[in-house]
Amino acid sequence: MATLEELNQAFEDCKGQLKSYLLRITTDTSDAEDIVQETYLKAHANIIGFRGDSSLKTWLFAIGSNLARDLIKSKKRWPENVTDICKSAAMSNQEFFGEMMQIRGTSAQGNFEIKEHITFCFTCVTKSLPLEQHLVLLLKEVYGFKVKEIAGIIDNTEAMVKYYLHVSRTKMADIFDHRCALINKEGICHQCTELNGIFNPKQNAQEELAKIDMVRAAEDKSREELLDLRMKIVQSIDPFESGAAELQLRHLKHNNEVMKKHLGEE
Repeated sequence: MATLEELNQAFEDCKGQLKSYLLRITTDTSDAEDIVQETYLKAHANIIGFRGDSSLKTWLFAIGSNLARDLIKSKKRWPENVTDICKSAAMSNQEFFGEMMQIRGTSAQGNFEIKEHITFCFTCVTKSLPLEQHLVLLLKEVYGFKVKEIAGIIDNTEAMVKYYLHVSRTKMADIFDHRCALINKEGICHQCTELNGIFNPKQNAQEELAKIDMVRAAEDKSREELLDLRMKIVQSIDPFESGAAELQLRHLKHNNEVMKKHLGEE
């Protein structure tokens, strides 16, 4: 059993994490904010039924995960080359670039940093994973839940959680190993440095890359270890509160719009 006061405190304590988690699942700011509020209302209405088998935080994440599942389970997953598709669309969209440059020039949250774009890219690429793998990867590697807690959140066995975690990590390591030019000289995606040149024309991209542990360690680490370093960067950035939040959220909105058209969901 838990009191409403305890629920309110738990909700306030984890609200920011829950909202960023839901954004990384839905890639839609409005959807994430709506589900956060719906999560609280549902928890408030059902607090009498909370048995205390988990922490209130875990319970809230379970409610939010189920609501997000219901919203997106019928939608197609994004392809692994989502960044290529969206880059091609952006190149012909001068209005979008104009908006981005205005944000860059006027907003306190309009900075462009390569580590922020690494996080942005991670959000887009994880959308190519099957939904359950996507949830498990985020819950374990970004939000720090234990396997037992994740099993409760997604209503599955610990064995399945471990399986989902293994296959999702393997898949993501493979995608980034073949795509990301930051960690593999044969990688085909150079968007981080290209965008740095657009938004920070006086800044040396290689000097900025040298500040990032993942890039410095690229030649000595396995692809799984590099994935861990990438996820540490994701852990460190709140997509709603960072110095690049407005710029990257506008970019995410663009990618979301492009993918809806690409997948025929409009």
